Amino acid sequence: MTELIPVFDGHNDTLMKLYQASGGDKEKLFIEGSPASWHIDLPRARKGGLAGGMFAIFPPPLETAPARTMKPAVDEPLAPELERADALASTTAMASILLRLERAGALSVCRSAADVRTAISAGTLAAVFHIEGAEAIDTDLAELDVLHAAGLRSLGIVWSRPNAFGHGVPFRLPSTPDTGPGLSDAGKELIRACNRLRIMIDLSHLNEKGFRDVAGLSDAPLVATHSNVHALCPHARNLTEWQLGAIRETKGMVGLNFATGFLREDGRMDPDTGLDVMVRHIDALVEALGEDHVGFGSDFDGATIPAAIGDVSGLPNLIGALATKGYGRELIEKIAWKNWVGVLERTIG
Repeated sequence: MTELIPVFDGHNDTLMKLYQASGGDKEKLFIEGSPASWHIDLPRARKGGLAGGMFAIFPPPLETAPARTMKPAVDEPLAPELERADALASTTAMASILLRLERAGALSVCRSAADVRTAISAGTLAAVFHIEGAEAIDTDLAELDVLHAAGLRSLGIVWSRPNAFGHGVPFRLPSTPDTGPGLSDAGKELIRACNRLRIMIDLSHLNEKGFRDVAGLSDAPLVATHSNVHALCPHARNLTEWQLGAIRETKGMVGLNFATGFLREDGRMDPDTGLDVMVRHIDALVEALGEDHVGFGSDFDGATIPAAIGDVSGLPNLIGALATKGYGRELIEKIAWKNWVGVLERTIG
């Protein structure tokens, strides 16, 4: 395939990179080009066909985050809880960066699936405001209203640490996601509020009991923006057969996580990981969910990814691997972007 196929990606951590970068001109760094070790900036996004994605806000600190230093067969404890004041400060700062990027013309913050379609048609990077870990939100949910008004349309209840709403999974291999208690009462209220506000709920990082609670409460499709298949890589972060079945029943969505530690059977964070490993997970997801419910959720700028992709400019290499495997153009376009737009229509409107 010589023509560039657009990609809408379910998860990146580029706002965190910009937040932590020294110097004041975050917009220039994104628009003109970031360090080679980063995965996404505007020039490389255009080169790779990135048409948009969920731009995640992940509240640090990272020094307690085993995901960034994970080795194979780990049994890491959950990271400790984060103080709400600290989470609110970093969440607000990253939201500001996103909005300033929009003002600078680098992207468009999309509040509906129609906005995403419009941005893609116009050749503008379509950004959906996403939070990974709800630590900044108070249990009275006043901050949720404020964030929604600012553009929040997708929320991961937890990262891999506990908070007032629920419990994440540890970075553990081998392990199932059945690692702790379910949602708190406040977490259940958060799910109901997200349904009312039409904020998509992201189940990545949530443990199994919390997942079951969401499945029993939510009236929206179940979505895991950046998770893989537990049968192929037995990591606590990956989705079991039951979880995939629940997502299928609600016409939900899973985005393939490019992190090698969640792709490889041995859990190694090794960039020398072939595209065939990624294609095997895509094959399994399509078999489990159907061709209308699978996409990409790269974890760019937040994980070790295969060297065969390298950064966002390497997305055509994965597209090419799917074509070589026999995936037709229509199915590739669904996986690359159309399925994400479809689930956004069914969740945020």
